[in-house]
Amino acid sequence: MYVTAWPSLSPRSMFPPDRRTELPFPLNGQGTSFYTARNAIYHLLRALRFHEGDTILVPDYHHGVEVQAIRAAGASIRYYTVNRRLEPDLDEVARLCRSHPRVLYVIHFLGWPQPIEEMAALCRERGIVLIEDCALALLSKAGERPLGTFGDYAVFCLYKSLPVPDGGLLVQNEKVHADLGRLAQTTCGLTSVGGRSLELVVEWVRSRSNVLGRALGLSKKALAQLLDTLGVARSPAGTAEFDLAQVNLGMSALGRVLLKRFDYEPIRQRRRNNFLRMQNRLAGRVTPLREDLPEGTCPLFFPILVPDKRSMVRVLRQRGIGALDWWSHPASATRTEASSDSQFLRDHLLGLPIHQDVTPAQSEYIADEVLRLELRVRPAHALR
Repeated sequence: MYVTAWPSLSPRSMFPPDRRTELPFPLNGQGTSFYTARNAIYHLLRALRFHEGDTILVPDYHHGVEVQAIRAAGASIRYYTVNRRLEPDLDEVARLCRSHPRVLYVIHFLGWPQPIEEMAALCRERGIVLIEDCALALLSKAGERPLGTFGDYAVFCLYKSLPVPDGGLLVQNEKVHADLGRLAQTTCGLTSVGGRSLELVVEWVRSRSNVLGRALGLSKKALAQLLDTLGVARSPAGTAEFDLAQVNLGMSALGRVLLKRFDYEPIRQRRRNNFLRMQNRLAGRVTPLREDLPEGTCPLFFPILVPDKRSMVRVLRQRGIGALDWWSHPASATRTEASSDSQFLRDHLLGLPIHQDVTPAQSEYIADEVLRLELRVRPAHALR
């Protein structure tokens, strides 16, 4: 069996759906689209006109490309700590806010909301701009409100949750900068968009027929090598680095079309059902990062803590499971003095796929293979 790490693209998605459904926030026309979310971050901070000495508070557990984009826009960074449950210390955040930062940058990790109401209240009290990073939390809510509606601004990365070749969104809730909607964006090349779209389709085929999918994958690899030989430039969306030369790329036309093809409530429910199914099968045999699943949470993957992450990822991938070696190392030029909790997460947090394409049979297969590895529950202090 083969289980993709991320959602794959069904050929059916190329055709209009049988029925039209209302698009959820932020896909209902409230955002400005970009090729990637990191481009949105850069242009937002440029619009806010950061000057030397202006500070933005950022969690010390992060991917790295968002930090690169922030620095490229001219901002100085000060970090606040995140614990092993991916939660901030609100007392520490409040203390840091007394140092007069211009922005508090909040990352909603893996679909779970941060204590966003408290952080929003703190920002209102101090006159601090609040930016919600929802790159990992599309379709999630805190209570009845979608994540991304609490801050002054919010950014979303679409291709982490949906089978689109590219796409980031910037939402302006209160303080609207009209110039952000009039950016002179350029179009990404067909080879980049087409190549990534083909890869998503191949993944869909492979998850249904591993033999056929692998054959198609080899053909695609040969084509990619030919393009490299011919010197054809491509602009991949999911890289681990922020590229200032690509900051004006806009979202592809194909990506915008595909967003209208998906049925979003079933996507949310399938992710939640797969999470609960995995949780039930693995209970007591692995150490989950989070056992709670609030009603509004749309989980990105099933996060577990493992002693030897690199080894386990390799074994699971050999067994056809797209295990995620999640944020083991921050992007280059963003390394800092990390807290022990942040480093613990980089060393031990692994993701199991539970996205909308994962069938109940595939969920059972993933759980069976994880159980065969005979992981023992780590001591309780590992989660403190």
